[in-house]
Amino acid sequence: MNALDSLYQQVILDHAKARHGDGPLEAADAEHFERNPTCGDEITVRVRLEPGTDRIAELAWQGDGCSISMASASVLTDMAVGRTVPELLALTEAFRTMMRSRGTGEPDEDVLEDLVAFHGVSKFVMRVKCGMLAWVAAEAAVRDATA
Repeated sequence: MNALDSLYQQVILDHAKARHGDGPLEAADAEHFERNPTCGDEITVRVRLEPGTDRIAELAWQGDGCSISMASASVLTDMAVGRTVPELLALTEAFRTMMRSRGTGEPDEDVLEDLVAFHGVSKFVMRVKCGMLAWVAAEAAVRDATA
């Protein structure tokens, strides 16, 4: 394993242990539950928007699953708060594209930031849904919140 892969693996492990955003969110505008039946990961993402805007004021989640899914949810929390719904949806699509790459190409670190740590995960088809689970739930929650 090269130094960069080791660093990325450490980012995932750190987020899996110190889960940012893990917990309840009172007065959420919307929530969405997702499950990965293949491995049993489950997550509920709740979102609250700044009043009268499409800017994400808070995002929290509760769930149980593998290190990849829990780390991805933690990174989601860090990256979602303060963004508008269209910005989060665009980021989700960029992440989805990287996760479907099967480890090919070079991800854009300027766009994906800490999500580039999951590039190696994209090589393992069975783990892609683990990485995407929280993001799919957030995508549905923010759409419900703005509907």
